[in-house]
Amino acid sequence: MVAAFEREGSIGAAARAAGCAHSTARRHLVRAGLVQAEPMPLGKPRQRAEFDELIASGVHNAVAARRVGVTLDTGRYWMRGVRKSHGRTIYPDGRVTGPPAKRAARNRPMIEVVGTGRLLSLQDRLVIADGLINRESMRSIAARLGRPTSTVTREVAAHRDEQGRYAPHRAHRDAADTRARPKASKLARPGALREYVVDGLSRKLSPEQISNRLKVDHPDDESMRVSHETIYQALYFQARGGLKREVQTALRTGRTIRKPQAHGVRRPRFVDEMIMISDRPAAVEDRAVPGHWEGDLITGKNNGSAIGTLVERSTRYVMLLHLPDTHDAITVRDRLVAAMHRLPQHLRGSLTWDQGSEMAAHASFTTATDMPVYFCDPASPWQRGSNENTNGLLRQYFPKGTDLSVHGHEELEYVAQELNARPRKTLDWATPAERLRDLLQEA
Repeated sequence: MVAAFEREGSIGAAARAAGCAHSTARRHLVRAGLVQAEPMPLGKPRQRAEFDELIASGVHNAVAARRVGVTLDTGRYWMRGVRKSHGRTIYPDGRVTGPPAKRAARNRPMIEVVGTGRLLSLQDRLVIADGLINRESMRSIAARLGRPTSTVTREVAAHRDEQGRYAPHRAHRDAADTRARPKASKLARPGALREYVVDGLSRKLSPEQISNRLKVDHPDDESMRVSHETIYQALYFQARGGLKREVQTALRTGRTIRKPQAHGVRRPRFVDEMIMISDRPAAVEDRAVPGHWEGDLITGKNNGSAIGTLVERSTRYVMLLHLPDTHDAITVRDRLVAAMHRLPQHLRGSLTWDQGSEMAAHASFTTATDMPVYFCDPASPWQRGSNENTNGLLRQYFPKGTDLSVHGHEELEYVAQELNARPRKTLDWATPAERLRDLLQEA
């Protein structure tokens, strides 16, 4: 038993090795002086405090959980402010999931909930019901919810039954039923407005273009007004009704359902702290100093292959990275380090990249090259415009949906030389190769 505990560090492993109960194994280990007699305090306050400090310093919750010695699920609970109690999960907003409390409703502690939003939630109504059972005043119930007293008074008056009782679940259901908007959509009725929208969609106009063009074509007719959101809702409703093919031809994206948008505070993308593009020096921004690069990957069929692209911001000089087998973070880092070490020191200024997972090892890249990595904002490709323009030119050689692993290192060098020999209007019709040659000669 002792050997199993010293090897595994677990009382459960020691109990399984000895074939006894967990409590029996613990007693023996306490006598042996290997386990402290007093049990650990509930809630792990020391680990929780260390975890909160790590999260506040920007460490990812999975890394913080490993460092303080708790499971990933516990770290997730702590991130959301969730606590466990008697088999139940209690959330910050007062919601409780899991087995119900085995106490009478009159004697159980009140759940403190702060009302959020314009409408009462089910949890708000449960608090009102508990307050009525305990014969609290409307004013005290409203104070607990953080709402006006009149809101609670109207709620109770509107949803009492014949016996004068207030049932929170039925009240919530009735409120949801009566809240449905009876007014039909503008586009549900036939007429000039609907015909205008249908004609605009057939001409590949976006809902926003149609909505604003109505004001130009019909400046004095208020009946010819519709928001782009109404058009989108009508299209997605048709998609749910089975007209998916027609909707796909009407929208440029071809989607038949909305793309969910992220809300709230965005978590850090990587474990190592990122330097955002807003902190990039002005000398890099105005392209006055050479040696600052923009990078990205272009991917092949099913993202199974990739080519790394690097563009120098002032000369537009292009370098391509050969990634035939994989484009994980370590491989991309090693290829980038090798490419940068072929350059003179004065051309190794900085690197700007998007927040793709291939740059997860950016800290070790900076250590190896002494080049800071600046990250663009999410969904902002224009922040590395030179690289995006170059990727568009490269698609002439490497079309989308093809296997990029078939192109060897020599072929990539040939393509890069062709791009670097193109005269550029932004360089007064000089070529990137000529501009880089001038820089090397000046150095």
